[in-house]
Amino acid sequence: MSAFDDVYEGNTRFAESFSNAELTGRAARGLAVVTCMDSRIDPLGLLGLRPGDAKILRNAGARVTDDVLRTLVLAVYVLGVERVLLMPHTDCGMAKVTDADVHAMAAARGVDTRSLEYHTIANQEEALRHDLLRIRATPFLPAGMPVAGAIYDVHTGRLNPSSF
Repeated sequence: MSAFDDVYEGNTRFAESFSNAELTGRAARGLAVVTCMDSRIDPLGLLGLRPGDAKILRNAGARVTDDVLRTLVLAVYVLGVERVLLMPHTDCGMAKVTDADVHAMAAARGVDTRSLEYHTIANQEEALRHDLLRIRATPFLPAGMPVAGAIYDVHTGRLNPSSF
């Protein structure tokens, strides 16, 4: 028995009614969403989207890292993205720890992670403002491209748009 039997069985059931073969890989609605890896977030569902409508980028804390910027550049020039929504969420685990905390947790298991930066979140509003500015300021994306931020409330299901 494999540690992944449940997911392989789930895929078998999924494939039996699979109906997205016609999708092209382009963002049909011209949207990229940067959000957190938190499993409480269903980006397509909460935004009223369907498979193929948007490019979904996920990482811990919905942070705009160099790799997120690289991926957005590809999404814009290759995959039809014309606008970006940065969507962190309430009750985020990245706001409950510091980088030092995570390093200590790993060290307790005998792993040295001090060469990694986790981009933990001391202040969610400030992190959102910083990351929105990072997307807007990059010289690699079209000037004036629509970029917005909104915090998803995991307890109500509502988006709270940012004024930044």
